[in-house]
Amino acid sequence: MAATQRTATGVAFAAACATALAGCAGGTTTSPEGARGAKKAAGAPAPGAAVRPIGDGSTSYTGAQPHLPRPERLKPGQRPPQFVVFSWDGAGEDGQKLFSHFRKLSRANKATMTYFLSGVYMLPEDKRDLYRPPQHSPGSSEIGFNDERGIADTVEQLRGAWLEGDEIGTHFNGHFCGAEAGVGQWSVADWKSEIAQAKSFVKSWRTNSGLKGAASLPFDYDKELIGARTPCLEGRENFMKAARELGFRYDTSGVGHQVWPGKKEGLWDLSMQLVPFPGHSYEQLTMDYNFMVGQSGTRTQGDPGKWKLWGDQMRDGLLGGFDRAYEGNRAPLIIGNHFESWNGGTYMRAVDEVVERVCTRAEVRCVSFRQLADWLDAQDPATLGKLRGLQVGEVPKRGWASFLARRPAPAPKGVPGAPAVKP
Repeated sequence: MAATQRTATGVAFAAACATALAGCAGGTTTSPEGARGAKKAAGAPAPGAAVRPIGDGSTSYTGAQPHLPRPERLKPGQRPPQFVVFSWDGAGEDGQKLFSHFRKLSRANKATMTYFLSGVYMLPEDKRDLYRPPQHSPGSSEIGFNDERGIADTVEQLRGAWLEGDEIGTHFNGHFCGAEAGVGQWSVADWKSEIAQAKSFVKSWRTNSGLKGAASLPFDYDKELIGARTPCLEGRENFMKAARELGFRYDTSGVGHQVWPGKKEGLWDLSMQLVPFPGHSYEQLTMDYNFMVGQSGTRTQGDPGKWKLWGDQMRDGLLGGFDRAYEGNRAPLIIGNHFESWNGGTYMRAVDEVVERVCTRAEVRCVSFRQLADWLDAQDPATLGKLRGLQVGEVPKRGWASFLARRPAPAPKGVPGAPAVKP
């Protein structure tokens, strides 16, 4: 196991990283931007909504989330859009201000993203014993806790992100990886406990931090939380069983290829994918940590003379995967990252450049996992079955119009994209 150490407004955040198969951790940090396309005060509710506090007021119901497009079924013969999902493990705002940076980048490039919040980033250090991690002593965590300023800054970013149409998922809490009581050894009951605690820390951050006068988060986290990525991509089997029972809709804890997704354990399997790795004979997982391990091993600050090359390799690998899908089978491209400055921040620069190059292109939608799951749910199963038959980079031999020409079955009543029912 490798570890990185960072300081967030005076509090150290240790980010535990596992094998080269999986990424890790994140940190916690500020910008009072409001809803996309409008100047909105931090903490303002969704337009036209009545605010209904939940519990101690840490969260509140403010109506439907703004800036979520209504998903529509593909028309017969219509080529699918190219979806790209950028997601962040252990999302939080610290002195690097990467959360606020990527929110700004998203707005500038018509993108929305998914932020997987680590619950312990909403819990102050002096309240750490409130966390009872499965198979570990109370107050244990591989990534540390937060302080009042860090919690306030993170809440500000979460609030603004949701109002802009971004998704707030979970990266759970203590980020335990490895063979000794890591999440890979957790039972279904253990995962249910971990999920319940992650929700609890979000729903009670006001009380736990003492920031009782701060504006609440404008969503009901019990309803908002529909998906996750497990620490180090471990423990997926039992997590998915727990997630299905708790009403989750997707999981992104696996490793896959650039093909159209299906369901496992009743959840959309939105795994990260293998893409070309420039300068290497093998492909690499679409995650900053994995590119780093393939370049500098578990050293988070390798040879400075190679930082630019390494960032370019990640950028060009992701762009290679994008082009392969965009010009081929149009399978969604799933990308995972961390708010980290590994190898001089070169991977953050790489993500910047990918967002800028792809998100404003024709027929491209840079979306959250929630939006992708909504779109998949709206499609005719027969159409998705055809799409799943396409291999990596495969273009329909007779073109999209012929490949998807057969009129799909009508959407069931109430499914997004179904015709309106006449009274």
